[in-house]
Amino acid sequence: MLHRVEFLDLQAFVLVAELGNFHEAAKRLHLSQPALSRRIQKLEEVLEVSLLERTTRRTRLTAIGVDFLPRARRVIEEYESSIFGIRELATHKKGTLTIACLPTAAFYFLPSVIRVFSEAWPGIRIRILDVSANEGLEKVVRGEADFGINMISAQNPEVDFTPLLKDPFVLALRSDHPLAHKAEIQWDDLHDVRLITVSRDSGNRTLLDNALSADGIRLNSFYEVQHLSTSLGLVESGLGVAILPRMTMPGADHDTLCSRQLPAPNIQRTIGLVTSNSHSLSGTAQLFIDLLLEKWGNDREGEFH
Repeated sequence: MLHRVEFLDLQAFVLVAELGNFHEAAKRLHLSQPALSRRIQKLEEVLEVSLLERTTRRTRLTAIGVDFLPRARRVIEEYESSIFGIRELATHKKGTLTIACLPTAAFYFLPSVIRVFSEAWPGIRIRILDVSANEGLEKVVRGEADFGINMISAQNPEVDFTPLLKDPFVLALRSDHPLAHKAEIQWDDLHDVRLITVSRDSGNRTLLDNALSADGIRLNSFYEVQHLSTSLGLVESGLGVAILPRMTMPGADHDTLCSRQLPAPNIQRTIGLVTSNSHSLSGTAQLFIDLLLEKWGNDREGEFH
């Protein structure tokens, strides 16, 4: 029956091949010569080939042994590299952290935390998957992301959700739009304007429709897009207005765009931390999460302004 090739057997073969001498190799490995011979013999039996030719004066490689030597060295190097890599991961010196984050939340939550984290652990690479709410949730559930920043409406029994902040929906429009000069916006004001909405596959659209339908309010979409950033671009181009999470909006000093508070009902999404309850967090991921919660701890479930 074929046994596994053992690391120590490979190590013994490489050293004998390099030194051309069983006696010296045995000394280096702190083995007796018979024990070293048994290791080489076992390796040859497993591979079903002859690797070394032994004479009374010296030991040399067979043709197959010459071909196998660089392969054996590569296996040893990869093994040692892997062990070293695991030690580095354990001490957070190297590795990769993957975060599945809503695109609109990435700019708000992550840069300040990444800056502090990278200063403390500069060897850790960070991948940000800026994907939709549903995609982000799936990435966390499948273990493709260490954790996510998502909406509470994207809940799933396989994840735990920690609220961080409430993000109200606002009316996004150009500063020169007639509605921008109104003291208060009413739902009736939107009947005669071209409304830009995101598709019904979007978690934001689902949340908005559910909140409005409960009060009998119906929106008439004129343009439909896939991403919030696209709808904001169309608003800036003067093609219409949009109802978006406030977090999506640029700063108050923007030359073209502005936002206005919407009337009741108060529509808002809760943004928070999503972790899998079936996969344990790596130590590196927990370090980042601790920094994230420390940063937003005082504002947890506060409203975005």
